[in-house]
Amino acid sequence: MHVQKHFGKQGILLVNLGTPDEPTPRAVNRYLGEFLTDPRVIDNLPGPAQQLLVRGIIAPIRSGIVNPFKPGGSTKLYQELWTENGSPLKYYGEILTEAVAKEMGDDFIVRLAMRYQNPSIADALKELMDAEVSSITIFPLFPQYASATTGSVHQEVMRLLSKEQIIPNVNMVNSYYEHPDLIRVFADNARDLGPMDQWDHIIFSYHGLPQRQLKKGDRSGCHCYADGTNACCSSISRVNQFCYSAQCHATTRAIVAELGLSEGSYTTSFQSRLGFDDWAKPYTIDVLEDLAKNKGAKKLLCFSPAFVADCLETTIEIGLEYQEEFEEWGGEHIQLVPSLNGDPRWIAAVVEMLREEVGSNVVL
Repeated sequence: MHVQKHFGKQGILLVNLGTPDEPTPRAVNRYLGEFLTDPRVIDNLPGPAQQLLVRGIIAPIRSGIVNPFKPGGSTKLYQELWTENGSPLKYYGEILTEAVAKEMGDDFIVRLAMRYQNPSIADALKELMDAEVSSITIFPLFPQYASATTGSVHQEVMRLLSKEQIIPNVNMVNSYYEHPDLIRVFADNARDLGPMDQWDHIIFSYHGLPQRQLKKGDRSGCHCYADGTNACCSSISRVNQFCYSAQCHATTRAIVAELGLSEGSYTTSFQSRLGFDDWAKPYTIDVLEDLAKNKGAKKLLCFSPAFVADCLETTIEIGLEYQEEFEEWGGEHIQLVPSLNGDPRWIAAVVEMLREEVGSNVVL
Protein backbone atom coordinates (compact mmCIF):
# COMPACT_ATOMS: atom_id res chain seq x y z
CA MET A 1 0.00 0.00 0.00
CA HIS A 2 1.26 3.49 -0.78
CA VAL A 3 -0.21 6.97 -0.63
CA GLN A 4 -1.52 8.15 -3.99
CA LYS A 5 0.77 10.78 -5.54
CA HIS A 6 -0.90 14.03 -6.53
CA PHE A 7 0.79 15.85 -9.39
CA GLY A 8 -1.84 18.57 -9.40
CA LYS A 9 -4.06 20.13 -6.83
CA GLN A 10 -6.87 18.16 -5.22
CA GLY A 11 -10.44 19.21 -5.83
CA ILE A 12 -13.16 19.43 -3.19
CA LEU A 13 -16.81 19.91 -4.13
CA LEU A 14 -19.23 20.95 -1.39
CA VAL A 15 -22.82 20.28 -2.51
CA ASN A 16 -26.15 21.33 -1.04
CA LEU A 17 -29.66 20.74 -2.33
CA GLY A 18 -30.40 23.99 -4.09
CA THR A 19 -32.30 27.24 -4.12
CA PRO A 20 -34.06 29.49 -6.62
CA ASP A 21 -31.86 32.21 -8.08
CA GLU A 22 -34.32 34.78 -6.75
CA PRO A 23 -37.71 34.72 -4.97
CA THR A 24 -39.79 35.32 -8.07
CA PRO A 25 -42.43 33.08 -9.69
CA ARG A 26 -40.26 32.34 -12.73
CA ALA A 27 -37.16 31.49 -10.71
CA VAL A 28 -39.10 29.34 -8.25
CA ASN A 29 -40.84 27.59 -11.14
CA ARG A 30 -37.45 26.72 -12.68
CA TYR A 31 -36.17 25.43 -9.37
CA LEU A 32 -39.23 23.31 -8.57
CA GLY A 33 -39.28 21.99 -12.13
CA GLU A 34 -35.72 20.69 -11.86
CA PHE A 35 -36.03 19.49 -8.26
CA LEU A 36 -39.34 17.64 -8.51
CA THR A 37 -38.56 15.90 -11.82
CA ASP A 38 -35.58 14.13 -10.26
CA PRO A 39 -36.67 10.45 -10.22
CA ARG A 40 -34.92 10.00 -6.87
CA VAL A 41 -37.22 12.67 -5.36
CA ILE A 42 -40.55 11.57 -6.82
CA ASP A 43 -39.92 7.90 -7.34
CA ASN A 44 -43.42 6.46 -7.81
CA LEU A 45 -44.35 7.84 -11.24
CA PRO A 46 -43.10 6.95 -14.72
CA GLY A 47 -40.92 9.65 -16.29
CA PRO A 48 -43.43 11.18 -18.74
CA ALA A 49 -46.18 11.32 -16.10
CA GLN A 50 -43.78 12.90 -13.60
CA GLN A 51 -42.69 15.55 -16.10
CA LEU A 52 -46.28 16.37 -17.04
CA LEU A 53 -47.46 16.54 -13.43
CA VAL A 54 -44.56 18.64 -12.17
CA ARG A 55 -43.98 21.01 -15.08
CA GLY A 56 -47.62 21.26 -16.10
CA ILE A 57 -49.34 21.48 -12.72
CA ILE A 58 -47.29 21.40 -9.50
CA ALA A 59 -44.47 23.84 -10.29
CA PRO A 60 -46.63 26.46 -12.07
CA ILE A 61 -49.24 26.49 -9.30
CA ARG A 62 -46.82 26.44 -6.35
CA SER A 63 -44.63 29.13 -7.90
CA GLY A 64 -47.50 31.26 -9.17
CA ILE A 65 -46.06 31.30 -12.68
CA VAL A 66 -49.61 31.03 -14.06
CA ASN A 67 -50.26 34.45 -12.51
CA PRO A 68 -46.96 36.29 -11.88
CA PHE A 69 -48.84 39.17 -10.21
CA LYS A 70 -50.07 36.78 -7.51
CA PRO A 71 -47.15 34.65 -6.25
CA GLY A 72 -47.89 31.04 -5.35
CA GLY A 73 -47.31 29.48 -1.95
CA SER A 74 -43.70 28.46 -2.55
CA THR A 75 -42.74 31.86 -3.92
CA LYS A 76 -44.30 33.59 -0.91
CA LEU A 77 -42.29 31.34 1.42
CA TYR A 78 -39.04 32.09 -0.39
CA GLN A 79 -39.82 35.80 -0.20
CA GLU A 80 -40.17 35.44 3.58
CA LEU A 81 -36.92 33.46 3.76
CA TRP A 82 -34.87 35.82 1.57
CA THR A 83 -32.43 38.18 3.27
CA GLU A 84 -30.34 41.13 2.14
CA ASN A 85 -27.67 38.53 1.31
CA GLY A 86 -30.08 36.52 -0.82
CA SER A 87 -30.77 32.85 -0.21
CA PRO A 88 -29.39 31.78 3.21
CA LEU A 89 -28.54 28.34 1.84
CA LYS A 90 -26.34 29.82 -0.89
CA TYR A 91 -24.95 32.65 1.22
CA TYR A 92 -23.78 30.38 4.04
CA GLY A 93 -22.57 27.84 1.50
CA GLU A 94 -20.30 30.51 0.00
CA ILE A 95 -18.99 31.47 3.45
CA LEU A 96 -18.27 27.81 4.22
CA THR A 97 -16.55 27.26 0.88
CA GLU A 98 -14.29 30.29 1.21
CA ALA A 99 -13.33 29.40 4.78
CA VAL A 100 -12.69 25.73 3.97
CA ALA A 101 -10.50 26.71 1.00
CA LYS A 102 -8.44 28.98 3.24
CA GLU A 103 -7.99 26.29 5.90
CA MET A 104 -7.22 23.47 3.45
CA GLY A 105 -4.44 25.48 1.81
CA ASP A 106 -3.03 26.02 -1.66
CA ASP A 107 -2.91 22.31 -2.53
CA PHE A 108 -6.71 22.22 -2.75
CA ILE A 109 -9.33 23.84 -4.94
CA VAL A 110 -12.69 24.08 -3.18
CA ARG A 111 -15.93 24.79 -5.00
CA LEU A 112 -19.59 25.03 -4.01
CA ALA A 113 -22.43 23.53 -6.05
CA MET A 114 -26.15 22.99 -5.74
CA ARG A 115 -27.83 19.81 -6.92
CA TYR A 116 -30.55 21.96 -8.46
CA GLN A 117 -29.98 25.35 -10.06
CA ASN A 118 -26.92 27.49 -9.37
CA PRO A 119 -24.01 27.24 -8.90
CA SER A 120 -24.46 23.98 -10.78
CA ILE A 121 -22.57 20.74 -10.30
CA ALA A 122 -21.76 20.77 -14.03
CA ASP A 123 -20.06 24.18 -13.86
CA ALA A 124 -18.18 23.33 -10.66
CA LEU A 125 -16.89 20.03 -12.04
CA LYS A 126 -15.79 21.77 -15.24
CA GLU A 127 -13.76 24.24 -13.21
CA LEU A 128 -12.07 21.42 -11.32
CA MET A 129 -11.39 19.41 -14.47
CA ASP A 130 -10.07 22.48 -16.32
CA ALA A 131 -7.69 23.00 -13.38
CA GLU A 132 -6.44 19.43 -13.98
CA VAL A 133 -6.96 18.33 -10.40
CA SER A 134 -5.60 14.90 -9.57
CA SER A 135 -8.57 13.96 -7.38
CA ILE A 136 -12.08 15.17 -6.53
CA THR A 137 -13.75 14.68 -3.15
CA ILE A 138 -17.53 15.09 -3.17
CA PHE A 139 -18.78 16.32 0.19
CA PRO A 140 -22.61 16.59 0.30
CA LEU A 141 -23.86 19.01 2.94
CA PHE A 142 -26.33 16.44 4.27
CA PRO A 143 -25.20 14.69 7.49
CA GLN A 144 -27.53 11.72 6.90
CA TYR A 145 -27.62 9.74 3.65
CA ALA A 146 -30.83 9.67 1.61
CA SER A 147 -31.34 8.58 -1.96
CA ALA A 148 -33.15 11.85 -2.70
CA THR A 149 -30.24 13.99 -1.48
CA THR A 150 -26.77 12.43 -1.27
CA GLY A 151 -27.73 9.63 -3.66
CA SER A 152 -28.94 12.13 -6.23
CA VAL A 153 -25.76 14.21 -5.88
CA HIS A 154 -23.56 11.17 -6.39
CA GLN A 155 -25.58 10.02 -9.38
CA GLU A 156 -25.34 13.43 -11.04
CA VAL A 157 -21.58 13.59 -10.44
CA MET A 158 -21.15 10.12 -11.97
CA ARG A 159 -23.36 11.05 -14.93
CA LEU A 160 -21.30 14.13 -15.69
CA LEU A 161 -17.89 12.54 -15.12
CA SER A 162 -18.84 9.56 -17.28
CA LYS A 163 -18.67 11.92 -20.27
CA GLU A 164 -15.02 12.70 -19.59
CA GLN A 165 -12.24 10.91 -21.43
CA ILE A 166 -10.12 10.87 -18.29
CA ILE A 167 -11.69 10.60 -14.85
CA PRO A 168 -9.47 11.50 -11.87
CA ASN A 169 -9.60 9.75 -8.54
CA VAL A 170 -13.06 10.39 -7.08
CA ASN A 171 -13.94 10.08 -3.41
CA MET A 172 -17.64 10.36 -2.51
CA VAL A 173 -18.53 11.04 1.10
CA ASN A 174 -21.65 9.10 2.05
CA SER A 175 -22.61 10.53 5.44
CA TYR A 176 -21.26 11.82 8.73
CA TYR A 177 -24.37 11.58 10.89
CA GLU A 178 -22.56 10.97 14.18
CA HIS A 179 -19.16 12.49 13.58
CA PRO A 180 -18.01 13.82 16.98
CA ASP A 181 -17.21 17.32 15.68
CA LEU A 182 -20.62 17.67 14.03
CA ILE A 183 -22.42 16.44 17.15
CA ARG A 184 -20.44 18.80 19.36
CA VAL A 185 -21.42 21.86 17.30
CA PHE A 186 -25.13 21.02 17.49
CA ALA A 187 -24.84 20.36 21.22
CA ASP A 188 -22.86 23.56 21.83
CA ASN A 189 -25.47 25.60 19.95
CA ALA A 190 -28.09 24.21 22.33
CA ARG A 191 -25.93 24.87 25.38
CA ASP A 192 -25.56 28.48 24.27
CA LEU A 193 -29.32 28.86 24.84
CA GLY A 194 -29.08 27.97 28.52
CA PRO A 195 -29.67 24.91 30.72
CA MET A 196 -31.56 21.99 29.22
CA ASP A 197 -33.97 21.69 32.14
CA GLN A 198 -35.64 24.98 31.22
CA TRP A 199 -37.46 23.21 28.36
CA ASP A 200 -40.60 21.13 28.84
CA HIS A 201 -39.49 18.82 26.03
CA ILE A 202 -36.81 18.61 23.35
CA ILE A 203 -37.60 17.68 19.75
CA PHE A 204 -35.21 16.44 17.09
CA SER A 205 -37.03 17.20 13.85
CA TYR A 206 -35.66 15.80 10.59
CA HIS A 207 -36.89 16.19 7.04
CA GLY A 208 -39.24 13.32 6.25
CA LEU A 209 -39.12 10.67 3.54
CA PRO A 210 -41.87 8.37 2.24
CA GLN A 211 -41.76 4.97 3.90
CA ARG A 212 -41.61 3.39 0.47
CA GLN A 213 -38.22 5.05 -0.12
CA LEU A 214 -36.91 3.79 3.21
CA LYS A 215 -38.10 0.27 2.38
CA LYS A 216 -36.43 0.41 -1.04
CA GLY A 217 -33.12 0.86 0.74
CA ASP A 218 -33.57 -2.39 2.65
CA ARG A 219 -31.84 -4.90 0.38
CA SER A 220 -32.73 -7.73 2.76
CA GLY A 221 -36.43 -7.00 2.32
CA CYS A 222 -37.13 -8.13 5.88
CA HIS A 223 -35.81 -5.41 8.19
CA CYS A 224 -37.31 -1.99 7.42
CA TYR A 225 -40.70 -1.59 9.16
CA ALA A 226 -40.78 -5.37 9.61
CA ASP A 227 -42.98 -5.03 12.71
CA GLY A 228 -44.97 -2.09 11.33
CA THR A 229 -43.02 0.47 13.38
CA ASN A 230 -39.68 2.19 13.08
CA ALA A 231 -38.20 0.18 15.96
CA CYS A 232 -35.78 -1.13 13.32
CA CYS A 233 -34.03 2.26 13.59
CA SER A 234 -33.07 1.82 17.24
CA SER A 235 -29.51 0.88 16.28
CA ILE A 236 -27.20 0.86 13.26
CA SER A 237 -26.34 -2.53 11.79
CA ARG A 238 -25.06 -4.01 8.55
CA VAL A 239 -28.61 -4.16 7.20
CA ASN A 240 -29.61 -0.54 7.87
CA GLN A 241 -26.22 1.22 7.86
CA PHE A 242 -27.33 3.47 4.97
CA CYS A 243 -30.95 3.94 6.10
CA TYR A 244 -31.86 7.61 6.39
CA SER A 245 -34.23 7.10 9.31
CA ALA A 246 -31.75 4.91 11.21
CA GLN A 247 -29.03 7.52 10.71
CA CYS A 248 -31.37 10.28 11.94
CA HIS A 249 -32.07 8.32 15.11
CA ALA A 250 -28.32 7.75 15.52
CA THR A 251 -27.72 11.51 15.25
CA THR A 252 -30.31 12.06 17.97
CA ARG A 253 -28.69 9.46 20.24
CA ALA A 254 -25.28 11.07 19.77
CA ILE A 255 -26.51 14.59 20.62
CA VAL A 256 -28.51 13.21 23.56
CA ALA A 257 -25.38 11.51 24.90
CA GLU A 258 -23.31 14.67 24.43
CA LEU A 259 -25.87 16.73 26.36
CA GLY A 260 -26.64 14.05 28.95
CA LEU A 261 -30.39 14.18 28.31
CA SER A 262 -32.63 11.77 30.18
CA GLU A 263 -34.92 9.21 28.57
CA GLY A 264 -38.37 10.63 28.00
CA SER A 265 -37.18 14.23 27.76
CA TYR A 266 -36.86 14.17 23.98
CA THR A 267 -38.52 12.87 20.80
CA THR A 268 -37.23 12.19 17.30
CA SER A 269 -39.73 13.18 14.61
CA PHE A 270 -40.03 14.02 10.91
CA GLN A 271 -41.40 17.07 9.13
CA SER A 272 -42.32 18.31 5.63
CA ARG A 273 -44.65 15.47 4.68
CA LEU A 274 -46.29 15.75 1.24
CA GLY A 275 -49.10 13.71 -0.32
CA PHE A 276 -51.16 10.95 1.24
CA ASP A 277 -48.63 8.12 1.50
CA ASP A 278 -47.16 7.14 4.86
CA TRP A 279 -43.89 8.90 5.62
CA ALA A 280 -41.33 8.32 8.37
CA LYS A 281 -43.07 8.72 11.72
CA PRO A 282 -43.87 10.27 14.09
CA TYR A 283 -44.71 13.49 12.30
CA THR A 284 -43.34 16.59 14.02
CA ILE A 285 -46.65 18.42 13.77
CA ASP A 286 -48.42 15.55 15.57
CA VAL A 287 -45.79 15.53 18.31
CA LEU A 288 -46.23 19.27 18.82
CA GLU A 289 -50.01 18.92 19.07
CA ASP A 290 -49.77 16.10 21.60
CA LEU A 291 -47.24 17.96 23.74
CA ALA A 292 -49.36 21.11 23.81
CA LYS A 293 -52.82 19.59 24.19
CA ASN A 294 -52.16 16.49 26.28
CA LYS A 295 -48.88 17.14 28.09
CA GLY A 296 -49.31 20.84 28.82
CA ALA A 297 -45.93 21.72 27.30
CA LYS A 298 -45.29 25.46 26.98
CA LYS A 299 -41.60 25.78 26.06
CA LEU A 300 -39.91 23.45 23.58
CA LEU A 301 -36.37 23.24 22.23
CA CYS A 302 -36.16 22.01 18.65
CA PHE A 303 -33.09 20.69 16.85
CA SER A 304 -33.10 20.36 13.07
CA PRO A 305 -30.00 18.20 12.51
CA ALA A 306 -30.69 17.23 8.89
CA PHE A 307 -29.88 20.79 7.79
CA VAL A 308 -26.58 22.65 8.12
CA ALA A 309 -27.88 26.08 7.03
CA ASP A 310 -31.01 28.17 7.36
CA CYS A 311 -33.67 27.17 4.85
CA LEU A 312 -37.44 26.89 4.39
CA GLU A 313 -37.65 23.82 6.61
CA THR A 314 -35.96 25.52 9.57
CA THR A 315 -36.62 29.25 9.44
CA ILE A 316 -40.13 29.11 7.96
CA GLU A 317 -41.62 25.67 8.70
CA ILE A 318 -40.40 25.33 12.27
CA GLY A 319 -39.71 28.93 13.22
CA LEU A 320 -42.95 30.39 11.89
CA GLU A 321 -45.54 27.79 10.84
CA TYR A 322 -45.04 25.32 13.68
CA GLN A 323 -44.79 28.18 16.16
CA GLU A 324 -48.22 29.44 15.10
CA GLU A 325 -49.77 25.97 15.38
CA PHE A 326 -48.16 25.39 18.78
CA GLU A 327 -49.61 28.64 20.13
CA GLU A 328 -53.08 27.75 18.84
CA TRP A 329 -52.89 24.48 20.80
CA GLY A 330 -51.94 26.25 24.03
CA GLY A 331 -48.16 26.27 23.81
CA GLU A 332 -46.02 29.36 24.09
CA HIS A 333 -42.66 29.07 22.39
CA ILE A 334 -40.61 26.74 20.18
CA GLN A 335 -36.94 27.66 20.41
CA LEU A 336 -35.12 26.50 17.29
CA VAL A 337 -31.49 25.58 17.92
CA PRO A 338 -29.53 27.84 15.53
CA SER A 339 -28.39 26.19 12.34
CA LEU A 340 -24.68 25.73 11.70
CA ASN A 341 -24.50 28.32 8.92
CA GLY A 342 -21.08 30.03 8.98
CA ASP A 343 -20.22 29.09 12.56
CA PRO A 344 -16.40 28.74 12.89
CA ARG A 345 -16.96 25.52 14.86
CA TRP A 346 -18.86 24.05 11.89
CA ILE A 347 -16.20 25.21 9.45
CA ALA A 348 -13.55 23.53 11.60
CA ALA A 349 -15.64 20.34 11.68
CA VAL A 350 -15.90 20.25 7.87
CA VAL A 351 -12.17 20.84 7.51
CA GLU A 352 -11.44 18.01 9.95
CA MET A 353 -13.77 15.61 8.11
CA LEU A 354 -12.25 16.55 4.75
CA ARG A 355 -8.72 16.01 6.04
CA GLU A 356 -9.76 12.59 7.29
CA GLU A 357 -11.19 11.79 3.83
CA VAL A 358 -8.34 13.04 1.66
CA GLY A 359 -5.81 11.53 4.06
CA SER A 360 -7.40 8.11 3.64
CA ASN A 361 -7.26 8.22 -0.16
CA VAL A 362 -4.76 5.44 -0.80
CA VAL A 363 -3.96 3.02 -3.58
CA LEU A 364 -3.13 -0.64 -3.02
